[in-house]
Amino acid sequence: MEIGVGLDASLGLSFEEEAVLSRAAAELGYTSLWTPEGAGYDSFQVCAQRWTASRDVVPEGLTTGISVSPVALRTPMGLAMSAGTVSAITGGRFILGIGSGGIYRPSGRRSYGLPKVSSLEVMRDYLVTVRALVAGEAVTYEGQSVNLHEVKLGIRPAPSTPVYLGALGPKMLRLSGESADGAALNWCTPEQIAWSRERIAEGAETAGRDPAVVKMAEYIRVCVDEDTDAARCAFAKATLGYAMGPKGATATGRALGYRAHFERMGFADTLSRLDGMRDRGASADEMVDAFPVEQLDQVGYQGPASGAAEAFGRLSKGLDTAIVRVVAAKPGVEHVLATMNACRPELVGV
Repeated sequence: MEIGVGLDASLGLSFEEEAVLSRAAAELGYTSLWTPEGAGYDSFQVCAQRWTASRDVVPEGLTTGISVSPVALRTPMGLAMSAGTVSAITGGRFILGIGSGGIYRPSGRRSYGLPKVSSLEVMRDYLVTVRALVAGEAVTYEGQSVNLHEVKLGIRPAPSTPVYLGALGPKMLRLSGESADGAALNWCTPEQIAWSRERIAEGAETAGRDPAVVKMAEYIRVCVDEDTDAARCAFAKATLGYAMGPKGATATGRALGYRAHFERMGFADTLSRLDGMRDRGASADEMVDAFPVEQLDQVGYQGPASGAAEAFGRLSKGLDTAIVRVVAAKPGVEHVLATMNACRPELVGV
């Protein structure tokens, strides 16, 4: 298993601080640097800058990856052009992860002017075409959301660019087994990792592929702080932002996305109770205090540095790449570095 570091916009890092942390990751023995993408800074450029900084320590640079880029932000050719460029710059040390983002919700589709479409079929369209484009193939494809006719990426030779699929539910996991180079997981218990591996294998076998060629990477949130209450609060807020889903969601809405993912892992009763609190006007702090610590510990780690490596190792069983997704209880590079130090590969035991 390889261990990477995940840094996101919530940390409020400057480009100079990004460079400092990229060099630190290389010095600490991490093998990759990852970022999610939103509507802020272009994550492809962030990856290229991180790789450049890491070369001050490791001549070939660390692998960089996006996990994940929501497909509504770009066309398949736009994704392929950006991914191919970063792959060429880094000598093939770049992984592109793509995901559905919020397009499974009506509000998510409205934001980007998308018609009512199946998010599974949209991801199939993007996965098949982007993967073919970055491989240098001429693509003709007609799908629900993508129509291309003899389109080819103009980068010669085509750089190696693995394409991972952001996947939580059984259908998306099977699709990753059928057609992706890897699956990008998020917020999983160890049992959910094993379950996901089984669904990926089902998809791979359907497509006549060896399941072992489909890699599994996952963000595992870690918040290190000697102030255990501050660590718990920061971690719980991060968890709630995914697990709860939007206020007033219907039963259909709760059966999709991260809400469904957390319910599959046994969080349904807790989330239902928190729904009631939210409906009655409870504050964010009250909801954080009501989230059981034992459930937080099932999907990540919050607490002092001394317990981080053991917990991270336990939570990463079954993965090919485990990513320390840093959650900081307080602002400042030193708090990010504390988490990176606490989970450095030599302590985890890889």
